[in-house]
Amino acid sequence: MLVVFFCCVLSAQQKKSMVYLEQSATLSFDENRMPDAQILRGDVRFRHDSALMYCDSAYFFQNDNSLHAFGNVRLVQGDSLEGFGDVLYYNGNTKLAKFRSRVRLIHNGTVLTTDSLNYDRAKDIAYYFSGGEIKDSLNTLTSSWGQYTPSNDQALFRGDVLLVHPKFTLESDTLLYNTATYQADLVSPTRILYEKETTILSSNGWYNTKSECSMLLDRSQVIHEDGKTLTGDTIFYDKHLGYGNVIGNMESVDSTRQVTLYGNKGEIWEDDNHGYATDSAMLVDWSDSLKYTYMHADTLFTAKIPYTTYKLTMVDSVLVDSVWMQPDPDTIWVDTSYMKVRAFYNVRIYREDVQMVCDSAHYNGRDSIVTLCGDPVCWNEDQQVSADTITVYFKNEEIDHIHGVGNAIAIKQEGLNEYNQLAGKEMFAFLKDGDINVVEVNGNAETIFYPREDDGTYLGLNKTQSSFVKIYFVDRNIDHVLFTTATTGVMIPMSQTVEQDRYLLTFFWADHERPRQPGDIFLNPHRTPRPDAQSASAIEEEDDEEDEDKRKSGKKRDTNK
Repeated sequence: MLVVFFCCVLSAQQKKSMVYLEQSATLSFDENRMPDAQILRGDVRFRHDSALMYCDSAYFFQNDNSLHAFGNVRLVQGDSLEGFGDVLYYNGNTKLAKFRSRVRLIHNGTVLTTDSLNYDRAKDIAYYFSGGEIKDSLNTLTSSWGQYTPSNDQALFRGDVLLVHPKFTLESDTLLYNTATYQADLVSPTRILYEKETTILSSNGWYNTKSECSMLLDRSQVIHEDGKTLTGDTIFYDKHLGYGNVIGNMESVDSTRQVTLYGNKGEIWEDDNHGYATDSAMLVDWSDSLKYTYMHADTLFTAKIPYTTYKLTMVDSVLVDSVWMQPDPDTIWVDTSYMKVRAFYNVRIYREDVQMVCDSAHYNGRDSIVTLCGDPVCWNEDQQVSADTITVYFKNEEIDHIHGVGNAIAIKQEGLNEYNQLAGKEMFAFLKDGDINVVEVNGNAETIFYPREDDGTYLGLNKTQSSFVKIYFVDRNIDHVLFTTATTGVMIPMSQTVEQDRYLLTFFWADHERPRQPGDIFLNPHRTPRPDAQSASAIEEEDDEEDEDKRKSGKKRDTNK
């Protein structure tokens, strides 16, 4: 064991290289003040391995293999690194160079400036501890403490870190930065600020300051001055292209339009002002603080559509189109924008005063219109409205009316198996204070109603056919009905009604599909099959012919059928 230890010590000693004095104008000794030092003055130069050291004067401790250098100190290592300062303390055994006062370290165009710097040549690490700056061809970084490794161009900063880029600033407490790739690794809460434009908040990820591409983790945020905020578990963000890709708990907030888009996956394009969300996608419109609108679909697309309007102006007390008056163009056109939303597959919408389901939907913010396609159904209080296509019109944040085209039908359940029904080719349902108060039907209008006695018992089943019907409601109940003069109808006693009397051809009841609270938009109930109106019409014609034959033959209708 002793032999092994001796060999190891000898090997370590052999690895140490000596510092050599190569040049000096004068050499002297002072046995009283510096008994172990050679005092050197004028054009002094030392060599240690591949490093050369220059200064105006120095103390050379040859026995200790160290030196103290003063005035115009310069250390040159290879062809890529130079160190400058007023004072240098160098130990050849540890290869530690301590620069003091007006220190600069230059490496491949990167300049480190500080007042005190230690450079460990053995580990190739330079660090400062009383404030410093590192500047490359693109960025300037300052901090209280910093470390720089020339071999891999990697820097570490701690305490009041500030990165200044021509387009933005970066503030952090701890930061990793590579001067060759210009990439900053975010390891603590960091703020990247594009003045009057964008703020990025992240505590984990990376940001390439040259390409302006970043990968932001741990619920990072991209905040824009126009009121938009993008949050996600993981955000790939390209500031130069204005593109963001989010994976995990995406949340895109537009505070100007008071809309938030959610999803587990999504993308945004800032220049074109559009984006989408999928995987548990949800859009929340909170512009009405009392009635939030919640929309869910397999995929939700949003877009900000710019458009220009012109103003009218008064000329000689007459309101005229200012375009024709040709005043300053800036006073004519008004630049504005509106939100457009497209929802595809399994669309479910909840709002306190109306609920909707369909296969696809389109919202136009300029006209405040929602168009529902693919077996759409709407509910308002106890009314169900459906059609081939439904358009919902809003006015002053409230639903103004609903327009259904093609196989339109409105249904209200009166009893266990009794449903008031109104159907036709086209339907308008007008709302007041959140409730339907007028319904109009145009084209092949058919109705089934169950009028009641004062005590609530049914008078019978009232069935009508006409080209137009208009119904007025009071307190959600039918107040009166207007028909055309060509209306035909029949009142069937309850005891004589049969199954086919109770329902119109397009009747279907889809109450189980209705979202009754915001969380229900994520449910996936089976869609209620729509009746085949053409087949049902053929069957009804056959039944009518059969009833007519029985009437002509004098037979009574079989009420037990």
